[in-house]
Amino acid sequence: MTDRQMQHPEQSVSPPDGSTRPRTRRIVVPTVVFAVGAVLVALPTWTVVFAGAQWPAAAQLVGSSVAVAAFVALPAAMYLGHRPSAEGASKDAWARVGDVLLGSVWIAFVWSALSLLLRLGLWMAGVDDPLRSRIVSVTTVVVVVVLALWGHYEAMRTPRVRHTTVRIDRLGARFDGLRVVLVTDTHFGPLDRTTWSHRLTDAVNALEPDVLAHVGDIADGSVDRRRAQAAPLESMLASAARVYVTGNHEYFGEAQEWLDHMEDLGWNSLHNRHVVLHRGEDALIIAGVDDATAAGSGAPGHGADLARALAGTDPSMPVLLLAHQPKQIGDAVDAGVDLQVSGHTHGGQIWPFSALVRLDQPVVHGLSRHGARTQLYTSRGSGFWGPPFRVFAPSEISVLTLVAG
Repeated sequence: MTDRQMQHPEQSVSPPDGSTRPRTRRIVVPTVVFAVGAVLVALPTWTVVFAGAQWPAAAQLVGSSVAVAAFVALPAAMYLGHRPSAEGASKDAWARVGDVLLGSVWIAFVWSALSLLLRLGLWMAGVDDPLRSRIVSVTTVVVVVVLALWGHYEAMRTPRVRHTTVRIDRLGARFDGLRVVLVTDTHFGPLDRTTWSHRLTDAVNALEPDVLAHVGDIADGSVDRRRAQAAPLESMLASAARVYVTGNHEYFGEAQEWLDHMEDLGWNSLHNRHVVLHRGEDALIIAGVDDATAAGSGAPGHGADLARALAGTDPSMPVLLLAHQPKQIGDAVDAGVDLQVSGHTHGGQIWPFSALVRLDQPVVHGLSRHGARTQLYTSRGSGFWGPPFRVFAPSEISVLTLVAG
C-alpha cells in the first residue's frame, strides 16, 4: 500500500480479483440497519400514536416527533459510541445514549407486538375504536415504562446468589463440598459501575469460596479505561484459587492486556493452561481455554486449545474447565472433562432474546449434561452488555457445590 493509500484508505484500489465486496458492504450494512431501525420504531409508533386511537393532532405530532428522533439518534449514537477506533469520555457518553435507546426501543417493539393479542381480545369482546386502540395504546406505554424501570433496577442491583449442587463421579472424597463461585460477564463499560463492582466483591467474599472463577467478558474497553471499575476484583478472595479466562469481548482488542492485568491483581489467567489443586492424595485439575472467537481475532498466540490446556495432566483426575461460551462443550466432551463452566448468554438479558441465544448456543442457563461424563453449568452472568436492562433474565453469582460421586 502506498503512503497516500495509508493516509486515505477509503481511496485504496479495488481487490485484484475485481471484487466489489467492500463497496457492496458499505451499501448493504446501512440498508439493513435502516430497515431494522425502521421496523423497531414504526411498530410502537403505530401502536401508541395511530392504529385507530384518533388521538388529537397535537398528540400525534408529538408522538411522531419522538419516533423520528429515536430513529435518527439510535444508529448515530450506537456508531459513535461503539467505534473500535475511538476511545475516551466522548465515546462512552455516546455509548450510554445508544445503549439506553437500543434497550428501550427493543422493549417497546416486543410489547407493542404482544399488544396485538390485547387488541384481538378487545375486538372479540365487542370494544370498538377509538376506545379499543386507546386502551391498547395506554396499556402498552405503561407496560413498557414499568419493564424499562424494573429492568434497569435488575441490571444495576447486586446479583442474586444462585446455589447449585453438582455431583462429580471422579471427584475425590477430600474435595466433597468444594465451593466454586462463578463471576462472569461483568462487562465494565461506558456506564461507570465502580460502586456496583465493590458491592459485587462484598457479596462474593461473604460466600467464602474455595475456588473463584471469572469466566470472561470482563470489560468493554482497555485496561486503562476500565481500571477503576475492575479494581475491586483484587479484593475478591478465595481459599484455594482465583482463575480467569477470556471471553469474546476481550478479543475486540485487549485480550492479552486483560490477561496480564488479572495476573497483576493476583488471579491465575488460564490462557490455555491449567492449575492443580491437591488435598491429601486427591487432586482436581482446573483448566481454562481462550474464547471460541480467539483464533479468528488476529491476536497472536490466541485460540482455544484444550489439548494444550490439559497437557501433562493425569487423565484419571477430575477436570473443571473454564470456557466462556457454552458451545465450547463439544471439545470438553471429547476430552472427558467432568464439568465445564461458562457464561456468555446473559440468560438472554432482555426477553425474548433467550430464544435467539438458543439458536447459537446449546444451553441458555443452568446445569445440563452432555455425553456420558461431562456436565455444563451456564451462568446468566453478573453484569450486562450494552443496554442497562435485564428483563426476565436476572443476573447471578453462581455457587456450585461439588459433591463426590
